[in-house]
Amino acid sequence: MRTRIALLAVALCIVSAPPAQAAATDTHLEGQLPSGAAYMMDVPADWNGAVLLYSHGYRAAGWPNPAQNAPDSATLDKLLDQGYALIGSSYATNGWAVTEAVPDQLATLDLFTEKFGTARRTVAWGTSYGGLVTTTLAERHADRFDGSLSMCGLVQGGIANWNSTLDPVFALKALLAPGSGIPLTGFADQAQAQSAAQTLTTKVTAAQQTAEGRARIALAAALHNIPGYNDPTQTEPAPTDWDAQQANQYAALQGLLQLPAFSWRQEAESRAGGNMSWNTGVDYTAMLHRSPLFKEVTELYRKAGLSLRTDLTALNRAPRVSADPPAVRWMRDTSVFKGRLTDPQLNIHTTGDALIPVQAESAYRRAAAAGGSGRLLRQAYVDAPGHCTFTPGEMIGALDTLEHRLDTGRWDTSPSSLNTRAELTDPANEPRYVTYHPAAYPRPYDLAHPATTRP
Repeated sequence: MRTRIALLAVALCIVSAPPAQAAATDTHLEGQLPSGAAYMMDVPADWNGAVLLYSHGYRAAGWPNPAQNAPDSATLDKLLDQGYALIGSSYATNGWAVTEAVPDQLATLDLFTEKFGTARRTVAWGTSYGGLVTTTLAERHADRFDGSLSMCGLVQGGIANWNSTLDPVFALKALLAPGSGIPLTGFADQAQAQSAAQTLTTKVTAAQQTAEGRARIALAAALHNIPGYNDPTQTEPAPTDWDAQQANQYAALQGLLQLPAFSWRQEAESRAGGNMSWNTGVDYTAMLHRSPLFKEVTELYRKAGLSLRTDLTALNRAPRVSADPPAVRWMRDTSVFKGRLTDPQLNIHTTGDALIPVQAESAYRRAAAAGGSGRLLRQAYVDAPGHCTFTPGEMIGALDTLEHRLDTGRWDTSPSSLNTRAELTDPANEPRYVTYHPAAYPRPYDLAHPATTRP
């Protein structure tokens, strides 16, 4: 563990640091930006001239909001040992804070440059919601960065995310609580959102006790591509153990109901000024047939003695949810991608992610191809359950792979190369990169496809 000097300040104007070339020890800085966001900087004495700007994941309103400059302490220490400077901010507010996160991250980079001089290389990287922030920085502020790394990122963009979060809860309501009046969007406040979440959760909990209910829950999970092995605490089911896979999906859906689908949606709606998602015109029969979970759903329906066709007909005839155009415009303007990269970006994702399913990568690949930057984008996959459950070596191996691309102009993202790089920096953990091709995202939405820009 490195010894650091902590220079703590509560205001930007009173923070000072010696010039980088004069530093004899590692330097740790913390302070506050004019926006109120906290920032954190770690610069090793043997700084290699590269700075990594880390964007952290989603934090709900009321959660702690400290500055963060790396995914975890083990990764931070390994990167400092390699000579990287690590910086990052807290964002001025929690929630769907992209309009604060982007300027706060840029302000943190400005402050770093003021204190330590211009870096020879600047890389944006982030996890989860921070992957959306990272990709926004890469697309809209490319002049500030040499490359970017999105890890388990929300790279499908805001509208696609909220549309795909709507689909499973719409199915649960239509099939398990028809006529219940449970609101799915347009919440007046957090209390209404949480009440709706609890009411639907009660229905889902009861349904899980019957074969018919479990089949319908599996159908809802398939519309969000929730994998049947999605948490490291789970035992991996056999490929045809449909019951075990459904039980794992049920657990993930419970989490979706408790936070993202209702509480987090309400916070995002309050920023957007209304409901930014819709399912008007969606054919759920076609969506299910495209899902990699279609076989599981058909088997569970057969076992329950239910007609899948009848349920899909009921789902397609259920009253639809319409969007508020001003809210769609706000989300499109702040949180949707053009697919236009100027510098290389590497994305990594676990295959068993229930919160941001791996198909999100297909959505961004589609945008980048249409936006003309497909050659700058590469994506790699870690065979593991869970959201952002990478080892330090897997993350640093990805960073080393991006650095190799920046140094040579050539990508080398084969699983064997990524695993070799990961093992070199983290021999205690076996790396798990594999060849993998995610299915198409259920409802992609990006600015590279003009036909999709209206609900």
